[in-house]
Amino acid sequence: MQLDQPELSTRGGTEPTNRDTTLSQDSVFTVLSNARRRFAIKYLNQHATEERVELRDLAEQIAAWENDIPVEEVTYKQRKRVYTSLYQSHLPKLHELDVVEYDCNRGTIERTDTVDELDVYLEVLEGDEIPWSDFTVGVAAVNVAFVFAAATGVVPFFAGNGFATATIGAALFLVVALAHTVYTRRRRL
Repeated sequence: MQLDQPELSTRGGTEPTNRDTTLSQDSVFTVLSNARRRFAIKYLNQHATEERVELRDLAEQIAAWENDIPVEEVTYKQRKRVYTSLYQSHLPKLHELDVVEYDCNRGTIERTDTVDELDVYLEVLEGDEIPWSDFTVGVAAVNVAFVFAAATGVVPFFAGNGFATATIGAALFLVVALAHTVYTRRRRL
C-alpha cells in the first residue's frame, strides 16, 4: 500500500489542500484544537493590516501569552520552544489547510481569507466579561418586563400607548446591537 506524499511547494511547505473551498468541520476542529494555532490566528488577526508577519515576532508573542508575561520578558528558551513547534508543525498545518500563506524559507506568514471563517468559533472573553449572547438575553428580559409593566399600568406614563412602549423597546435593542457591532470590530480575533 503506497501512501500519497504531499506535493512540495516552491515555498518549502506543502501545497494547501483547501484551495477554492471552505474549511470542513474536521479542518476547523483540527486548526482550533491546538492553543498555539489559535494564538497564531489571534496574532495574525491583530496584525491584519500588515502584509506579512515574521515568524520570530509571532513566536515571541505566543511565548509571552503562554507564560503570561510581557513580550520584553520572554527568554530565549521560551521563544525557541514556541518557534520550533510553529516552524515544524503548526504553521505547515495552517498552510496546508489554506488558513495562512507560510514561507518557511523566509520565515514569513500571511493570513488568507480562510481565517475569517474561524471568527465565529473564536469568541474570546477576558477577565469578568459577559458573553454578548448572555447580555442580549438580559436586554430581552428587561424589554419583556418593561412591556409587561406598561401593559398592566405599573408604568402609568406608557399605559395604553403601545407605540411609545414599542419605540423604547426597539431603541434599546438598536443601542445594544450597535454597541455589539462596534465592540466586535474593535476586538476582532
